[in-house]
Amino acid sequence: MRISNPPVASSLMATARSFGNYDLAAALADLIDNSIRAKAQKITISFEPEENDVVVRIRDDGTGMNRDELVKAMRPASANPEDPRDAADLGRFGWGLKSASLSQARVLTVVSWNETGHTAARWDIDNLEDWQMELTVGEQAKKNLSKRPNSISGTEVIWTHCDRLLDKDISGNIDEQLNDKISHAHKQLALIFHRYLSGEAKKNFCIQMQGIDIKPIDPFLSQHPATQTIDDEIIRLKGTEIISVKPFTIPHFSKLTIEEKELLGGDEGLVRNQGFYVYRNKRLIIHGTWFRLVPHGELSQLTRVRVDLPNTQDKDWKITLDKSDAQLPPILRTRLRDFIKGFSKRSVRANRRRGVDLTVGKNEPVWRRNAYNGRIRYQINKDHPLVWQMLSEAKNQEIAREALSLIESCLPSEMIADDQGKNKIEQVQSISDPEAFNALIDAYFLACVAQSEDHPTLREVIEFTKNTEPFSSQWKYTESYIRNTLKTKWKLK
Repeated sequence: MRISNPPVASSLMATARSFGNYDLAAALADLIDNSIRAKAQKITISFEPEENDVVVRIRDDGTGMNRDELVKAMRPASANPEDPRDAADLGRFGWGLKSASLSQARVLTVVSWNETGHTAARWDIDNLEDWQMELTVGEQAKKNLSKRPNSISGTEVIWTHCDRLLDKDISGNIDEQLNDKISHAHKQLALIFHRYLSGEAKKNFCIQMQGIDIKPIDPFLSQHPATQTIDDEIIRLKGTEIISVKPFTIPHFSKLTIEEKELLGGDEGLVRNQGFYVYRNKRLIIHGTWFRLVPHGELSQLTRVRVDLPNTQDKDWKITLDKSDAQLPPILRTRLRDFIKGFSKRSVRANRRRGVDLTVGKNEPVWRRNAYNGRIRYQINKDHPLVWQMLSEAKNQEIAREALSLIESCLPSEMIADDQGKNKIEQVQSISDPEAFNALIDAYFLACVAQSEDHPTLREVIEFTKNTEPFSSQWKYTESYIRNTLKTKWKLK
């Protein structure tokens, strides 16, 4: 005997709120995927604070939907993930519109228009009975829009009762509660859709949030003259399916401005963001992972590998509902491991080549090279501002100076010679972590302040630093850091 046993509407839709691992950025990205599929050229996202709530509107100028198409789009699980799809389709499960929206709000309204007229549909988590969905057409549907459409076709998704978007426990008004989330979403969308926003994947494409155009964030800095790469490697799979793999060695941070470094490093820094960048139809899915093929490391932090997948590979890569995670298929592990180990040596060399020239003309070096009676002796420059400040503040200056003399006398010159000669080992002494270099600049600035009668000006700090190692050898980055971060932090004039 077979009986019907459908799910309880309110329970299933409430459960759908937890499908995937959506934050605001991931939820918006899922809706943008639908807009791209609808051939939209412009997408606008707005946040309109109301009393104890915020209304979020995501509008596009795509092809729009008629009544039947909108009803299908609003149906839970409206597509079979195993059915063949158009090659440009960014969806898969038929849940994206619903699960992404309900992850942030309790009420989802969609208004769509084209030559057939206006249609609106609404799901309300708190008012579900026997799968009854509110549907309106014509003028009644238009009333859901805060302003009239400026395109002949399009769709607007509206979130209300945004109980998961607002942090009720955080003091402050709604704007203050939203600021961090909107800022983070702006950066994430700039990264996720950077190939669309740059015109590589779609010409004349724009995403606007709160009236500001989102500019692409290229994680490979591919237009920078110091970025290294090689041609794509094509991996052929079953039938006509192919995967394209393209490695990049991004520039050492000393060749970047502070703005470029922050864009490349994101919220978690350069080291965390090394690894594979997996795209499905040029839309970023996952990044900053080596899939356990090689370890994360400081010397490989400059290596990033772009992997382009067709949407027919979704099942093999186990791409999740919220499109925020994927798994490397076992059949590709060995091939990609060998490929990346070979290329990542470039990143190591790029880091190791950042040595410091200790004999730069007028610059204040870290080490001094003294010749006497046919012998060469390397001594720490005790006039270097950082060393001088350390000695002047030492509780026991005699012990501090003797400690420096000990370091000088025990310089492992024979080991260095062996490594350079018979061992043929590349040597690296420079700082490869930009955060550590930032801390060094800060410490140097404090040493300069301690040695100055008056608070130094921005110009004076720049002049002091420009003539001191290791900053003079990494001047592009150092100057950018001083003019942006240091100036603001210490209110330099």
